[in-house]
Amino acid sequence: MSKVLIIAEHLDGKLNGSTARCVTCAKDIKADTIDVLVLASAVDGIAAEAAKIDGVTKVLTLARAENEHALAATYAPQVAAAAKNGYTHLFAPSTTFGKDLAPRVAALLGVAQVSDIMAVEGAHTFKRPIYAGNAIVTVEAPQDKLLVGTVRTASYAAAGSAGNAAPVEALALDVALPSHTRFVALVQGKSDRPDLQGASRVVSGGRALGSSDNFKIIYALADKLGAAVGASRAAVDAGYVQSDLQVGQTGKIIAPELYVAIGISGAIQHLTGIKDAGTIVAINKDAEAPIFEIADYGLVGDLFKLVPELEQAL
Repeated sequence: MSKVLIIAEHLDGKLNGSTARCVTCAKDIKADTIDVLVLASAVDGIAAEAAKIDGVTKVLTLARAENEHALAATYAPQVAAAAKNGYTHLFAPSTTFGKDLAPRVAALLGVAQVSDIMAVEGAHTFKRPIYAGNAIVTVEAPQDKLLVGTVRTASYAAAGSAGNAAPVEALALDVALPSHTRFVALVQGKSDRPDLQGASRVVSGGRALGSSDNFKIIYALADKLGAAVGASRAAVDAGYVQSDLQVGQTGKIIAPELYVAIGISGAIQHLTGIKDAGTIVAINKDAEAPIFEIADYGLVGDLFKLVPELEQAL
């Protein structure tokens, strides 16, 4: 009997779509129970959203003033305590939030962690990428211990909405919280464009753009498509755009319906971040660029001529 507990990711009182993707993964292991745990200072709105996800059995809440901000050091002992209530699996999204929280919980529980679950082979057997996505390995976790795993959200579609909302139950845990970590501030970029992590369309630029000023043609095309903007690591390192737009192994792993790569050669680290995209379009003057090996559509030529023509046609 598999009993899964999923840690909800949220910000500003809104549930992140990564939670519904974790539910899809939990469904694949044929879990008998899929519960979602919400930690916050005000849990009602977030819990109501989580309760509407198809497949969720119950939503558990931990409302404490200390949970106002998602600090892994504060969340971890509470999550570990909640996981001991008969759960066989504990899942968190493989996002910045989940990567910070899950290892701490695993350490507190004295178990190993399975990272970046991208496919389910069995209740304790999973596939995950290694070597920057060059290889996929099958791992098997011990069946006699609670399994802590992070779910590669780009590999799973978000679970839909249920007809009836799952019940919401408040947890009462007597857990001492550490005080060595405190919240100072959250600094994040503001944009009218879609969020890169969850956008259905993404237009990315590479080092071939040559400057931050030239990157304006990427923004213009993205606005025409209603798309988010991304960039290769080379473009970020060159200072053309800020680091939160980086796509790839050391940036964001995304799975948009449409990905347009402009002036990006296609290093394996970048391809790792887009391998689950639906349709990939590449524009590059080098016909031998690796990006064309995975692109569904490729256009060879000068991006400074082709992109404005494409924008005009749109």
